[in-house]
Amino acid sequence: MDVLTASLLILGVGFLIANAKLAWDYLRFLRRRRSALLTWRIPKPPQYTFAIGLGVALGALVFVKLVFLRRQAFGEAMMFLYYAYLYPMSLTIGRGFYEDGIWADSAFIPYQEIGGISWREGEHQVSLIVISRLRNLARRLNVPGDKYGAARRLLRDKISEHAIHFSGTGLDLGAHDERDEA
Repeated sequence: MDVLTASLLILGVGFLIANAKLAWDYLRFLRRRRSALLTWRIPKPPQYTFAIGLGVALGALVFVKLVFLRRQAFGEAMMFLYYAYLYPMSLTIGRGFYEDGIWADSAFIPYQEIGGISWREGEHQVSLIVISRLRNLARRLNVPGDKYGAARRLLRDKISEHAIHFSGTGLDLGAHDERDEA
């Protein structure tokens, strides 16, 4: 096996893992989308057109390698699947609030896992920072300006329902209303 074939095989395994994660996330979204409370689509990133073009080029390369050269194209096929199908499909996942959790920009966080929240205001956007109770992770959810008020109200309601609660984090002196965190 030459170096190029081995490199493409290693890349293919990496893209296979990335494809499996994106496909799993999308299947979870399909099951969960009926329970959406407040969601929105994220805008297409600046490199979106380049990614689609790369997917088309990789599709042509896979076709040529399989049909005319009769060589394996595992690495190229995994990259084609990622750029032409799964990456664009993952952008259709509704970010926002669901009955059982928050779909942040990079992952879904169930309400019972949330250990803290914080709002960050930038020049052009507002972000909700969600801190996991179980992992040392913070996830970002960019909230469109027209959804900001509804998102704050929804968070206050979820805290009132005790779907989200912050006890056990920091000093609990008993005089703190958790709804103020929203």
